[in-house]
Amino acid sequence: EVQLVESGGGLVQPGGSLRLSCRASGFTFSYYAMSWVRQAPGKGLEWVSGISNDAYRSYADSVKGRFTISRDNAKGTLYLQMDSLKPEDTAVYYCAKSPRSFVSATASRDDYDYWGQGTQVTVSS
Repeated sequence: EVQLVESGGGLVQPGGSLRLSCRASGFTFSYYAMSWVRQAPGKGLEWVSGISNDAYRSYADSVKGRFTISRDNAKGTLYLQMDSLKPEDTAVYYCAKSPRSFVSATASRDDYDYWGQGTQVTVSS
């Protein structure tokens, strides 16, 4: 059974940092691209960042230069280091597994075959 379990969310002040983790199981993690997708209150899904199976990284313009995605294939874990956080980064963050080795920079549910349960990130003073 495929499982994606996110952790690391919380409340942080503007300008602060958080690191999200997504522990994957039930499939060969190193074969597939992974992405982070977020949903702010009252808004639709927004693709944040993705990493291919060979660690090619891509980012949405809204987070470029502030967020860093990485993966540890030995641990089956995806990470998102978030620095210089802004109130507009407040959202539920989901990790999502692609059925392909390359990143699709979209938030469409059709482009992913598995999703985690999400972790809440709140940026507020």
